[in-house]
Amino acid sequence: MFISCKKWSRTALFAVFLMLLAAAASAQKKSKKKIAAAADTAKAKSLAQQTASRPVTGLKPYKEVVPAGAKSMRSFISIHLVSDHYLFELPDSILGRDILVVTRINKAPADFKIPLVNIGYGGDETGKAVIRFEKIPGDKMVMRSVSFRQFSNDTTSNGLSRSLANSNYQTIQGTFTVKAVNQDAKSTVIDLTDFINGDNGILSFSEPFIRNLIGNLIMDRAFISDIKAFPSNVEIKSVKTYNSKPSPLGTPPPNSFEFNNSLILLPFVPMKPRMADPRIGFFSNAYADFDTNPFGAATTRYIQRWRLEPKPGDLEKYKSGELVEPQKPIVIYIDPATPKKWVPYLIAGINDWQVAFEKAGFKNAIMGREAPLNDSTWSLEDARHSVLVYKPSEIANASGPNVNDPRSGEILETHINWYHSVMTLLRNWYTVQAAAVDPRTHKPELDDALMGQLIRFVSSHEIGHTLGLMHNFGASSTVPVEKLRNKAWVEAHGHTPSIMDYARFNYIAQPEDGIGEKGIFPRIGDYDKWAIEWGYRLIPEAKTAADEKPVLNKWLVNKLASGKQYFYGSQLNPFTNDFPMNDLDPRSQSEDLGDDPVLAGSYAIKNLKRIVPHLTEWFSKPGENYDQAAEMYQELVTHYGRLMGHVLKNIGGMYQTPKTVEQSGPEYDPVPVVRQRKAMAFLQQQLFTTPYWLMNKKLFESSRAGFPMVTRVQQQVLSSLLSSRRINILISAETDFPGRVYTAAEMLRDLRSGIFSELASGRPVPVYRRDLQKVYVESLIPLLDIRTAGGTSDCLSLLKAHSRDLAAQIKKAIPATKDGRTKAHLTDLHERLWRALHPEK
Repeated sequence: MFISCKKWSRTALFAVFLMLLAAAASAQKKSKKKIAAAADTAKAKSLAQQTASRPVTGLKPYKEVVPAGAKSMRSFISIHLVSDHYLFELPDSILGRDILVVTRINKAPADFKIPLVNIGYGGDETGKAVIRFEKIPGDKMVMRSVSFRQFSNDTTSNGLSRSLANSNYQTIQGTFTVKAVNQDAKSTVIDLTDFINGDNGILSFSEPFIRNLIGNLIMDRAFISDIKAFPSNVEIKSVKTYNSKPSPLGTPPPNSFEFNNSLILLPFVPMKPRMADPRIGFFSNAYADFDTNPFGAATTRYIQRWRLEPKPGDLEKYKSGELVEPQKPIVIYIDPATPKKWVPYLIAGINDWQVAFEKAGFKNAIMGREAPLNDSTWSLEDARHSVLVYKPSEIANASGPNVNDPRSGEILETHINWYHSVMTLLRNWYTVQAAAVDPRTHKPELDDALMGQLIRFVSSHEIGHTLGLMHNFGASSTVPVEKLRNKAWVEAHGHTPSIMDYARFNYIAQPEDGIGEKGIFPRIGDYDKWAIEWGYRLIPEAKTAADEKPVLNKWLVNKLASGKQYFYGSQLNPFTNDFPMNDLDPRSQSEDLGDDPVLAGSYAIKNLKRIVPHLTEWFSKPGENYDQAAEMYQELVTHYGRLMGHVLKNIGGMYQTPKTVEQSGPEYDPVPVVRQRKAMAFLQQQLFTTPYWLMNKKLFESSRAGFPMVTRVQQQVLSSLLSSRRINILISAETDFPGRVYTAAEMLRDLRSGIFSELASGRPVPVYRRDLQKVYVESLIPLLDIRTAGGTSDCLSLLKAHSRDLAAQIKKAIPATKDGRTKAHLTDLHERLWRALHPEK
């Protein structure tokens, strides 16, 4: 636009100048966003040009270093095998490019396992790193490891990005002498043989925790067993032998591993990332962001997701709402080592997610396939392939990790861990939670058809993780308990809106409800479909992740207002991926069902009472003992303990519902006082009143099972109630929400009245109740010491007053007690309390 100065006053011109200045600033801001998307690209290209242009002199001719007889393999890096040396030929175009290195165990020693991290099986990941190659003076090349934990998109010459780079100088992991330069191909040759065979944090065990458990590398027992080159990745196999760390029993023999290193060239331009949101559960990568907050650093998180884009020419169809196929679908292969009878169920669990991706606008977006057999071009370790790896392990588990681009969160591939013994876990879960309604469980082993369906459910769950989804522990809390007994409703909707919940099976259903498998098993639900839609639906009009944020927020606000089933209850804090966002929220729990834990627990216990008398009948085999029945009893008591925990979490509980300003209602809200009182009454009735129905005399006489397992549950719950943490939480809530909460004083009074009910009646105290009362007093005593309880809140004062009242009640009850054991017990308790209250005497 051109303006004639003759028609404008100085004031008007100055105003126009200010307008133009503002417009320029706005344009500069938009320009920065465009620059940000290509910042890494420009830096890499510049670095490649700088390093490639350095002169290299005094080298042997290329044809002498890489003779015609060399065995050569072509990838983004060419590899030449010459006299047992592996020469890597790096084109100038990849200097400064980001290369992801993923290291896995290919073959593991039989007697080496790290139980805390489940490391020690073929296919286990032992490290990830991003590296770059760069030329330096002196005819040398360096390999740097790269961190993306901090970033700034300010690309001005004196901007924050430059300062940040100077404060984050990337570590040099190796230095290599240039062997030759291929002038025709514009590439440089270096020898990586010794580096691959050596002990480094890039190509073996990179985690410090694991490296501390491994001895020193034995250099003369390390060698490269194979290297293969594929279009976008290089696969290195190397054998390394480590000394074992000494133990009190002596020094074990060395351990040899075969590692597989995948070198994956990351995209030149990273995928457009998507910002995480605490109202929906995606795993994410954290970055210290120096651009968002002009007055300090902020934390930006990008969710982990696969790159799904319409095929060329289909974008307009996609925009109009037509389902289109992605350019590159997600294909997950089943390990050839998997027992054939389970393969169809594992594939079905993968394909179950197709319906969710249709909500995001894609058809045939994900599929499971059997891995090809006798195909020399296909490898389980090839980073182009995602695989469900079947492991001959005693670990009763499965897990769904992924490998993602640390710059954008783009998931590149997955190696799902499927441990053989997960079937034992599935059998135990389903039997304990469904035996009251499914007679197929009334025998030692489940039929293959039933086990196959259980495998399918776990397969779907783990695939959800590989798609980026975290657990949604709040999903099941949105379903009214009575709906779980409604055959038509639960078979139509499922017993939880998310397969990413740990809701397992519908243990609320009663035999008379007639509910079939469809209403008992979990499935991909409304929340799962919504989460995939939110994470994967493209927003073509948004150029950057920041541009997407208002759209994504609007989607969330509208969806959450449309129904409770879209609620996300966090297992992990989505902004740290480590600790619970609010471990006081009783809606977000593992293994719980329904919106009322007291009612749900009552129905569940009815079913457990139906199972206990039949344990030795259902789970015994001719010629064998009752070990399996004992195992089932242990699983049953564990489940019973979880039910108590679900109720317990309501006492002092606090609902937390992350919200933005567009959403109404509080973010923090205490559990209603009536609900907390009901929780206490439930615990008194179902737990602290000795649950004699959990006694099975025949089983106790014939196996290792015993009632002490039940008393441990009592002790754990009681100790949790009588903890300074819970009491301080109750005191704090009373201060913050006066008149709306269960007070600490009321909780202690109700707890004491139930557990010491015999004091008022004069009845004898049975042995299990005596044990419980001793636990009560022993839990109180440490809290009466100011050094352990702390003296800055009302907690200590309240507990001292409570203990004095209890001591007085016990002293008053002793003379009226006729039972000798009860009298000795009460006398002992009074003495313990008196000593704790009078430490100076």
